[in-house]
Amino acid sequence: MLYALMNLFSVCWKPFRRGTDDIGVSGREGKQGLLWFRDVGKYGSGDFSMAVVQANQVLEDQSQIESGPLGTFVGIYDGHGGPDAARYTCDHLFRHLAAISAESSGVLTAETIERAYHQTEDGYTALVSDLWSTRPQIANAGSCCLVGVIFQQTLFVANVGDSRAVLGRKVGNTGGMAAIQLSTEHNASLEEIRHELKELHPNDPQIVVLKHGVWRVKGIIQVSRSIGDVYMKQAQFNREPLGAKFRLPEPMNMPYMTANPTILSHSLQPNDSFLIFASDGLWEHLSNEKAVDIVNSNPHAGSAKRLIKAALHEAARKREMRYSDLRKIDKKVRRHFHDDISVIVLFLNHDLISRGTVLNSPISIRSALDH
Repeated sequence: MLYALMNLFSVCWKPFRRGTDDIGVSGREGKQGLLWFRDVGKYGSGDFSMAVVQANQVLEDQSQIESGPLGTFVGIYDGHGGPDAARYTCDHLFRHLAAISAESSGVLTAETIERAYHQTEDGYTALVSDLWSTRPQIANAGSCCLVGVIFQQTLFVANVGDSRAVLGRKVGNTGGMAAIQLSTEHNASLEEIRHELKELHPNDPQIVVLKHGVWRVKGIIQVSRSIGDVYMKQAQFNREPLGAKFRLPEPMNMPYMTANPTILSHSLQPNDSFLIFASDGLWEHLSNEKAVDIVNSNPHAGSAKRLIKAALHEAARKREMRYSDLRKIDKKVRRHFHDDISVIVLFLNHDLISRGTVLNSPISIRSALDH
């Protein structure tokens, strides 16, 4: 029933012409060059703001908000090797979560979320198998997958890859706002991840390789967990006709990557003010503290867009160029300056959370497939 209901109210997020306003529950949508945004809207527990900027020739990021009887679901899917895995995850992960929860009379737990991740992974692997002879390249497509779920008064944050969720929490009566990272990242640049990989593969001295100053799993990929990347998980997909640069020289005796999410459960407190969910393109240029300060120091409306613009200003500064000149660079070439960036900000209204308020009409909003 919930699956059908969410489909019924599904809204595909399409950019409007510059200057076009749509004020109301859905807020203002628009575009500025390669930047698309929904400045403000209402979800079950308060306001939200959402934005994405494209850098790749084809946008590899996807993102979505779902809010209804199940609570509120946020997904940030940072694709690599093409858009296929991120799009598949955006199409299927929430649907799996809703179906699994319905089996338990609407109850949602960390196990529910983990099962949804694994069903999504299994589905994408089946898709790769079906298309292996005609589109083998989707075997090397993968996606980081950051999920936030507000169910009753509990926040769940699940992650594979290196996207990040950060909580803005009021500090007593000081007026200050602390930045608290909620997600665990799986990137070989982190010493603890390299240690984890070496423990899992004690007989493989090449499990992590420093290549051109960057640590990579098997010298190929930076993240150690993802949806997709099945060429690093199953030997049957690490052979011709897969491209030579993705084929490993030695037999694969066990998966080098997994889709097992790290999941945090947090009981929401009255001083928890807002949540920032973003792909790693944002965090390459902004610290947790800077991002929280930007959101805290400005109105709710336009928060996600404001964060992306701050990251782009920093990307331009690092290249000793003006932001106005960076904006003139088209997609594909733009990737030399920054990544695709997706941001969703949720503001927490604790009156609504404590009452367990449910929107009269569920909302379902996802970023456009391509800009």
